[in-house]
Amino acid sequence: MSILVDENTRLLVQGITGSEGSFHTQRCIEYGTNVVAGVTPGKGGSQHLGVPVFNTVEKAMAKTGTNASLMFVPPAFAADGILEAIDAGMLLVVCITEGIPVLDMVKVHRYLKGKSTRLIGPNCPGVMSPGKCKAGIMVGEIHLPGSVGVVSRSGTLTYDVVSQLTNLGIGQSTCVGIGGDALPGSTFVDILELFEEDQDTKAVILIGEIGGTMEQEAAEFISHKMTKPVIVFIAGSTAPPGKRMGHAGAIITGSAGRASEKIKALSQAGATIAPNPAEVGLSTKKVLESL
Repeated sequence: MSILVDENTRLLVQGITGSEGSFHTQRCIEYGTNVVAGVTPGKGGSQHLGVPVFNTVEKAMAKTGTNASLMFVPPAFAADGILEAIDAGMLLVVCITEGIPVLDMVKVHRYLKGKSTRLIGPNCPGVMSPGKCKAGIMVGEIHLPGSVGVVSRSGTLTYDVVSQLTNLGIGQSTCVGIGGDALPGSTFVDILELFEEDQDTKAVILIGEIGGTMEQEAAEFISHKMTKPVIVFIAGSTAPPGKRMGHAGAIITGSAGRASEKIKALSQAGATIAPNPAEVGLSTKKVLESL
């Protein structure tokens, strides 16, 4: 099995006719993802990459039965695109867009409450269920179907870790990039809950970084509700306090945001801590061999 996306996913791409949307939609199609619709206001009734284009998400859903959206909408309009998908009743929205104003995302978070839509991102690489569905910008060739779930705040580290796993013959059930913004649509706990429920996921890799308290919240969940082993790497051990490191959410503003505090909490919760990013694959292999 897998979480969030699989062979039954009918993908819609918001912003399909833009340069980024076009490039990555083509990659998704080549991977075997069932891309059934695109949305670009004003271009409804046309086709792009062999995919029908609609003016609105609502019309695309009514005509094609799409159940997941992949967003390549520019930052100034991305929040409106998310709200449009929520209003249409889209089950999953994967927002790749980077640089959405924080105030816009505050409004999105408030609007999401009580709705059926699950948001992944923004500022994320997307979701990949190897051999089933690619909904994002992850490189399909480095993935291998299997039983290890991956959830990460860092896109680049996700690719590195997945490559390590595949080279060791360790397949992945689903890889989820939750994004590095201060207000992600889904947290570590949200995704860990899904992996815990997935019968075919045997272990989970969590890749965190400095800033915020998501890793401590994950530690609490792991300690009390997670029955599967979790392997962890936290980036940013040498980051100076008060300086943003790449991601909008990666800034140490208090002791809880430090890598050392996150590692301590996760270690006390029973997670296996990888000593450095190059050894996440080997650490995972040792855990799997002990099961």
